[in-house]
Amino acid sequence: MADAVYTPTTTPNPGNSFCLIPSDRLDRNRFILKVVEVVLSFIAFILEETVDSCFSCSPLYFFEFVSCTAFLFTLLLLVLLSTKLHKKIGIEDWSKVDLIYTGVIALLLFISSCVFASDRGHLVQATVAVVFGFLATVAFFVDIGLMVKSQGLPFLNKDKKQEHTNGIQPPAEEERLKPETA
Repeated sequence: MADAVYTPTTTPNPGNSFCLIPSDRLDRNRFILKVVEVVLSFIAFILEETVDSCFSCSPLYFFEFVSCTAFLFTLLLLVLLSTKLHKKIGIEDWSKVDLIYTGVIALLLFISSCVFASDRGHLVQATVAVVFGFLATVAFFVDIGLMVKSQGLPFLNKDKKQEHTNGIQPPAEEERLKPETA
């Protein structure tokens, strides 16, 4: 009997939720893809750490740096974009930040995976780490594709606004409404 009284009036308030998925910054598919990016780059980093010997260690260290950076910064970006924390930082255009970051990490992961693959020797751990590096690279490139497909290029969206006004700021409404006195 008490349930009948409280059911129609009690509704959840989505504005109080900690996680804001889906939002204008990150939809559900891209949220899942960002989680996949975090997991794949973390696995690549952990597997690279299990390599106990190397002939030329520079490719190994480069792959280690890039996979660790991809893991940590993608996790940070995921937390910022999926919560209200992004409002506390003074960045206005998160779509540009997301696109540039994802593009740079995708490119660096691809280069580091190629370099590490060419100089990994016959170590199984290194081979598996390279495979996860390439899988993470694919996830980052798919993320870029989804981002451009859903939001367009953020750099072109700004140019269209400026092109529409021809670079001249229209007068404020107050100025246009004031009567001219001669």
